[in-house]
Amino acid sequence: MAASRVAEVSSATNVNRVGRLALIAAVVGPIQVVLGSAIAGSLWSGYDPIVRTISDLAADDSPVQWIMSSFFILGGTMSIFAAISAKVLALPGRIAILAGGLATYGLTLFTTPSQTGFSTPHRVFAIISFILFSAWPLFAMRLKKGYPPVIRPFASIVATLIFTVISLWFLSTWTNPSATNVGLVERIIAVSQSWYLAAVIWICWFWERKRLSAKP
Repeated sequence: MAASRVAEVSSATNVNRVGRLALIAAVVGPIQVVLGSAIAGSLWSGYDPIVRTISDLAADDSPVQWIMSSFFILGGTMSIFAAISAKVLALPGRIAILAGGLATYGLTLFTTPSQTGFSTPHRVFAIISFILFSAWPLFAMRLKKGYPPVIRPFASIVATLIFTVISLWFLSTWTNPSATNVGLVERIIAVSQSWYLAAVIWICWFWERKRLSAKP
């Protein structure tokens, strides 16, 4: 009986792995998503984070373009780290996170040309990024009971629905020329997506430690 229990725990922990890169992403990701625009915005006199988007900080005519672009690259890299190393998540969800990280690289490469202009490739990559980082919980969902509740169907579906609502709110605000709170709404969705991914990674990691400690 004891041998059976050991085999069960060992098998589960081999599948429910949260690697070191994922833990790094879960620490750095939530910090950089806040500090990036905060630092860049504070160095640009007159920049209003409520009205202006984060992408404006990385536009070609921005005096802090290199700072914001660097944080975009850092954020995309943290997403890729999580996708590679958070093996507790179902593979389709990890692919979605990976693609979201690559989309972040894309929106960084295809910059907004000016504060009054726009770049179609930049917008496409930005939309792809928001969609993928809203949908990954659904694709990362695990059906078996041996997995952490945070990636089981109920939590995964609820999280996806919440992100979908916030994303639609942002997209409707972003495409409204008279909106005066685009920057605020964008920061709400960006921060919530990053922090949720980090929270899932840490919850799964602690869940694994608990299972290991239960091994006889």
